[in-house]
Amino acid sequence: MRLIITLHARERMDYHGITEEQIKTAIQRGAKVPQTDGFLVMYTYIRVAYKVKYDKCIIKTVMMDR
Repeated sequence: MRLIITLHARERMDYHGITEEQIKTAIQRGAKVPQTDGFLVMYTYIRVAYKVKYDKCIIKTVMMDR
């Protein structure tokens, strides 16, 4: 799986200290909820909004539950 991370998502990753590996794990193992344009996946304390295009996952934003 190839990740394409938007600037907004990269900033959120840096702010929360979330790595690309954690995002991949969340996408593979987390609970997925369909959204209008993609999915929201929840895994442990991480939430990732993304969409799939061809063989790429475009990461729109990353959030952390507190």
